[in-house]
Amino acid sequence: MCLEFAVAKYPVTLRLRDGKECTVRLLEPGDAARLHEFLLAVPEEERLFIKPRVTSRLVRQWCRQSRPEENLTLVMVHEDRIIGEATLHQRPGGWKRHIGKVTVLTHPQYRGLDVAKLLVKELLEIAPHCGLERLEAELNGERTVAIRALMQLGFEQLARIPGYLRDMRFRPHDYVLLGVRLVTDEEYAAALG
Repeated sequence: MCLEFAVAKYPVTLRLRDGKECTVRLLEPGDAARLHEFLLAVPEEERLFIKPRVTSRLVRQWCRQSRPEENLTLVMVHEDRIIGEATLHQRPGGWKRHIGKVTVLTHPQYRGLDVAKLLVKELLEIAPHCGLERLEAELNGERTVAIRALMQLGFEQLARIPGYLRDMRFRPHDYVLLGVRLVTDEEYAAALG
C-alpha cells in the first residue's frame, strides 16, 4: 500500500449538494492566510480538538511542516476560499498504530452542502493505503451535523460521555467517539475471489 499512489489523484473537482463545483486538494504552504481565515470563521466549540490557540503563526507552521505520512490534510476550495478541511492523523507506533483519527471542519456559510461528508469520503479512500484498519473521530456532542455525516459514511458511535470535555472557558461538553472499520485491499481481493 502506498500513500503516494493514494494522493496522486489530487486535485479533484467535486460538486456540492447545491451544484457548486469545488476543488479538493492537499494542503499547501501557500494556504496559510486562507486557512487562518477559514479557522477563525469556524465557531470555537467546533475547534476544540485544536489544542493550541489558533494564530497566524501556528497556521503558517502547519502549512509549512506538512508531513502527510503523519497528518494528511485535505482542503476544499471554492472561488479561492477554503470552505472545508479534513485531516487524517496517523500514529507512527504504539498499540493504536493501525487506527487513524479523522478531524473535519466546515465553513459556516457552506453548511448542509455535504462539505464534511465529501472530505471524509476522500479520507476513507486514502486510509487503507496507509495500512490503517480503522478510523476514529472524536467530537464534542454539539457537533450533531458532523456526527450525522460521519454516521452516514459508516461510522458508529463507540462512546458518549456527558460533560467529559472542557472548552477554553471551562464549560462542559459531551465527548463522542465514533469509529469505522476499513476494508483493506487484501480483504477486498479475498471477497472477489
